[in-house]
Amino acid sequence: MVEKVVAAIPEPGPLKSVRVDALVALKIIKHASGAFPSIVTGQLLGLEVDGCLQITHSFPFPTVEPTPSADVFTHNQNDNAAASAAILAPRSKANTYYQAEMMKCLREINVDSNVVGWYQSSNLGNFITKELVENQYFYQSSSQLNERTVTIVYDGARSTQGALALRAFRLTPQLMAAMKEGKFTSESLIKHNLTYKETLQEIPVWIHNSHLITSLLHQLTTPPATLPPFTTAVRQNPLPPPLFPNYDSLDLSIDPFLEKNCDLMLDTIEAHYTELNNAQYYQRQLAREQAKITAWQQKRKAENILRVAAKQTPLPEDEWTKLYKLPQEPSRLEALLNSKQIEQYAKQVDGFTAAVTAKMFAVNGGLAKSD
Repeated sequence: MVEKVVAAIPEPGPLKSVRVDALVALKIIKHASGAFPSIVTGQLLGLEVDGCLQITHSFPFPTVEPTPSADVFTHNQNDNAAASAAILAPRSKANTYYQAEMMKCLREINVDSNVVGWYQSSNLGNFITKELVENQYFYQSSSQLNERTVTIVYDGARSTQGALALRAFRLTPQLMAAMKEGKFTSESLIKHNLTYKETLQEIPVWIHNSHLITSLLHQLTTPPATLPPFTTAVRQNPLPPPLFPNYDSLDLSIDPFLEKNCDLMLDTIEAHYTELNNAQYYQRQLAREQAKITAWQQKRKAENILRVAAKQTPLPEDEWTKLYKLPQEPSRLEALLNSKQIEQYAKQVDGFTAAVTAKMFAVNGGLAKSD
């Protein structure tokens, strides 16, 4: 009798990189630029090949247009409601039918219909929020979706500085375990060894062009400039200089982009300080209630000693649970995300101040030293 040998399926390793097609990147940029500075979200489709997540298609989630109103307060409320609806769109039940129908239509035209994540726009790196963590947890923990999903964050403000700001993130296993447990107390953070550095895992992103687009780019070469045949022609029609004078790089004024980053960092530090005050207030309340419980227990033990000496039935010593209620520890998730956001702003400020610092040192070295 021949025995069948079943080979064990190896577990997939961690994601090494994310490959985004150029057309998908252009779709994300167009979607985010059309609604800037509002937040937009969308679905990412593709497949995974040897640890590389290939994103080949995307489509935006429907957004809720705010109702125009003459009242300023009502108008602000409508804008906030529209922003909240946009950030909650990836896990909204109202968009479930839309996503299913869209993927059905894409499947009919032989487009990859495997969900590999979602994308979100941001402004000045302000994207580390509780909603982003909950959306990504919904994708990574859902049984109907692919567990190996990512979130692509596109920063429109940073992209205007000359570099494409497209980044991919996943939740770390420590944060996934804490989210599954649903507790973010001090005990839970210690149990899962969770700090602000172990909240999000960034994965390298690179842009991919198809062979047809690459061949087209190679054909789009500028023709060489026609050189003059004689030196007299050069004197009559001089050639333009290769580099025109540009004094913008010598400007010593503070970049408004840097100034806005510093303002956002100060706001996040203030929010983190508020969360720290809440935690300290909880510690004081807990110590106060525990002191009351200890005093009550000691008093009850003394009463029971006297009752036993008088040959009476001792009173129960667990009645303090009905008389006193310990305060509930606030969630530490906001504090973790605020710390991570502060680190994000600090890295951006460090990158922006490098050029300004070099200019300041140049000016300081060129000034005459006064006695």
